Amino acid sequence: MCLRVYLFTSIMNRAYFFPFLLLFLALLLSLAIGSVFISPRELWNVLFGNGSETATSILWKIRLPRTVLIALTGAALGGSGATYQGLFRNPLADPFLIGIASGAGLGAVIAMSIEWPYSFWGLMAIPMAAFLAALLTVFIVYTLARVGQTIPTTNLILAGVAFSSFATSLTSFLMIRSTSEVRRALGWLLGGATQNNWTAILAMLPYLLVGLGILIFSGHALNLLQFGDDQAQQLGLNVSRAKRILLIASSLTTASAVAFSGIIGFVGLIVPHLIRLWFGPDYRRLLPLSVLGGATALLISDILARILIAPQEIPVGIITALAGAPFFLWVLRRSKNQGFW
Repeated sequence: MCLRVYLFTSIMNRAYFFPFLLLFLALLLSLAIGSVFISPRELWNVLFGNGSETATSILWKIRLPRTVLIALTGAALGGSGATYQGLFRNPLADPFLIGIASGAGLGAVIAMSIEWPYSFWGLMAIPMAAFLAALLTVFIVYTLARVGQTIPTTNLILAGVAFSSFATSLTSFLMIRSTSEVRRALGWLLGGATQNNWTAILAMLPYLLVGLGILIFSGHALNLLQFGDDQAQQLGLNVSRAKRILLIASSLTTASAVAFSGIIGFVGLIVPHLIRLWFGPDYRRLLPLSVLGGATALLISDILARILIAPQEIPVGIITALAGAPFFLWVLRRSKNQGFW
């Protein structure tokens, strides 16, 4: 009941109306656009059981699972990116840039190389392996970058790049050693909905719902952490406990996205920045809006990946990298020249 009231008031709030509208339009476009275009009228007929057999098969077996998986992945990356930025108090703390996505990817490839059966329980093992590897990555990068009680931006990026290179090299080695899973792992590595079916979505959901559920309701704790650990402690926050919970939840969220959609960069960097510029730095609003914005941004990127060189399809990770790299350079310059927080 409380969750329904919270969602209803969020939708009715003017700050949430536009993001929800954009997400709805992106969902419709994702369902309509592909090698076979499905008109809005045909979509309506299919959803209510009156569509043609071809359109019904395309929508329920191919388009809808892919759209749901991409939206969930974008939501996970947007929410975890906003959390990492607030947790480390650093504008460049994105799951991709600081190596957490690569670490989670390594864990997922290790699970793939064991050749689990392609079933619900077999797929459940992949995000669990990605989660454990993501937690280990957070610990390593945080330890390497930390100087006293602070984490300088340069140190964070260097530590993330160094560990990301190591994880990527080890991932490539495992892919070369693997025979039956190499095609699946290669397509997954480039980013995109390579496992666009309902089984993968059901295996992803438990991890994602737990992780995102914790993050969305952690806005107050993140707001307090922006004042520094000492002041947050004085304001009544158990800093060590809050940081531990946020690290675990954000790593679990990142792992659930990486395990089934591959390493997709820059969504967790771009979306929280844009939301912060438009709606302010309050994490009670920033986190849910980053979740909505991440889903919308990745859906739009996936649509572009389908149509730019149709009938061929570009991995969605390439689209996000082309958009994200210039944005990263702008954020880096901005944070260097005038500070961010």
